[in-house]
Amino acid sequence: MEMNEHSTGKLLKPLRKVGIVGYGAYVPRYRLPSTEVARIWAGGDSDGPIKEKSVPGQDEDVITMSIEAARNALARAGIHAHQLRAVWVGSESHPYAVKPSSTIVAEAIGATPSIQAGDWEFACKAGTETMVAAMGLVGSGMADYALAIGMDTAQGKPGDALEYTAAAGGAAFILGPAENSLAVIHASYSYVTDTPDFWRRANQIYPEHGQRFTGEPAYFKHITSAAKVMMEESGTTAQDYQYVVFHQPNSKFPQRAGKLLGFAPEQIKTGLLSPVIGNTYAGSSIIGLTAILDIAKPGDRILLVSFGSGAGSDAFDLTVTEAIEQRRGLAHTTADYIARRTEVDYATYARLRGKITLK
Repeated sequence: MEMNEHSTGKLLKPLRKVGIVGYGAYVPRYRLPSTEVARIWAGGDSDGPIKEKSVPGQDEDVITMSIEAARNALARAGIHAHQLRAVWVGSESHPYAVKPSSTIVAEAIGATPSIQAGDWEFACKAGTETMVAAMGLVGSGMADYALAIGMDTAQGKPGDALEYTAAAGGAAFILGPAENSLAVIHASYSYVTDTPDFWRRANQIYPEHGQRFTGEPAYFKHITSAAKVMMEESGTTAQDYQYVVFHQPNSKFPQRAGKLLGFAPEQIKTGLLSPVIGNTYAGSSIIGLTAILDIAKPGDRILLVSFGSGAGSDAFDLTVTEAIEQRRGLAHTTADYIARRTEVDYATYARLRGKITLK
C-alpha cells in the first residue's frame, strides 16, 4: 500500500491545510510574589525561581477561565459557536472527577447541542493534545472548526518548590481551514516515553516529584528531541523562526532549552511569561503562543514545543498570515490580563486556594 505525502515521515500533516482562526487567553488578576512564599517557608532568604504567580479568585476555576478564553477566541475567529463541531478542554485540574468541563464550556458559549465534547489529560501538555486532535478533525474534513483549550489552576504542596510557580491561566484556540486562519499550522510532531518524573494519584491533593527524573531525562530530553525532529523533517533551523515558545515551568528551563537548540534570547523572550504569571501547566506553552500572536507580523514563523510529565512533548510549526492584523484587536490581549494585577499576601493566597480547612 502506497503512503501519500501526508502520511510519510514522522510529522503529522493534515489532509487539508489547517490553521488557527481564533485565539484567546485568560489570566486571573491575583498575584502572589515569590518573596511571600520565601517569607513563610524559607525565612525570607530566597527570591524564588520567578517574580510572582497568578492565583485564581474564589469564583474561578478551569471551567470559568476556559469560557473567558473561548469567548476571546470566538471574537477573533468571527464565527458563531454553533459552527464549532468539537470543544475539548485539556487540564490537570478539572473541577469534577466525574462531570466534564467541556460540556459546561460548550453550553456557556452557545455551542450545544450538536457538538463533540471531551476532557483531556496529559499533565502540562494536555492543552497541546487538544490542538493535535483538533488539527486532525479539521484536517480530515470532518469539521470546519474545533475549539482546543489548555487551562489549569495548578496546586503546589505548602512549602514545596512547586508552590513558588504553580499558577492559574491558559489559552483557547479555534482551529479551522488555513485560508481563514491567523496562523497556518504546517505540521505537528509528538515525542513520548514512559518517564516517571511527576505524578499525582487519585485522591491525592498535591503532586509528587520523581526527583532525578525531572530535568534531563524528562523536560530537556523531550523538548529538545521534539524540536529537533520537527526542524529536521521540516528542513528548518533555529534561524528560520522569528519566535519560539517552550513549556515554561520556571524561567531557566525554557531559556536553557532554547540555547541547546540554537535559539537566541530575542526569539524566546516574547512568549516567556512564567517570570510574571508562573507555570500555568496545561496552559503554559500555549499562553506564550497567544502573547506572540498579539504582536507577530504576517510571515513570521513560530516554533511551539510543549512538555507534559509522564512524559511527552508536542511540537508545532506555524506561519502568521495577513489576517492577524485585522483580527487580533477584536479581544483582550494576553498583556491586558497580565497588567490587570492585584497583589495578595500568603494568607490571602492560602484562603483563595483552599489550603486552610476548618473541621
